[in-house]
Amino acid sequence: MKGQRKYSFSWSVVGENLDEARPSLGANTRVEVYRLLQYTLRDVLEAEFGQQKTDELFRSAGALAGKEFYAKYCSDVGDSNSLVRVIEEKFRELGMGIFRIESMDPDSLEITLNIAEDLDCSGLPDTQEQICVYDEGFIQGLFEAHTGEKFAAREIDCWCTGARTCRFNVRKAE
Repeated sequence: MKGQRKYSFSWSVVGENLDEARPSLGANTRVEVYRLLQYTLRDVLEAEFGQQKTDELFRSAGALAGKEFYAKYCSDVGDSNSLVRVIEEKFRELGMGIFRIESMDPDSLEITLNIAEDLDCSGLPDTQEQICVYDEGFIQGLFEAHTGEKFAAREIDCWCTGARTCRFNVRKAE
């Protein structure tokens, strides 16, 4: 049984009026700081729970983030084309990456997309490992929030495998 939670996500924990709260530094920070948080957290979780469970946790956190992102920025879009436009704009505006749809089957909702200059991995060493499991969850959450159906997103190319862009396959979950 899980105990009482200290945190349940809401946008208030992200902070409001950040330019006012941080008048000298503003709302932005550098990629290194984001990655310092992400990869030290991953290191601790992996040491405690192992790689598979850590991947599951990162994917789940990404899915929650994708759903919350959708609710805040995309909930008033109608069709898939409008959704893609908003995601492209917001990813660029927020410095998350350059989001592009490569192909989308409107009947099966199978999608191939890529994210160039990805926040999580662009510029990291070539390790021959696909590492963007948080992004997999984020993308999954976006499409689940938009359609109300279950999705799975899996990275098929990664900066860290030499691809120099992250590519994902997205489809309805079975």
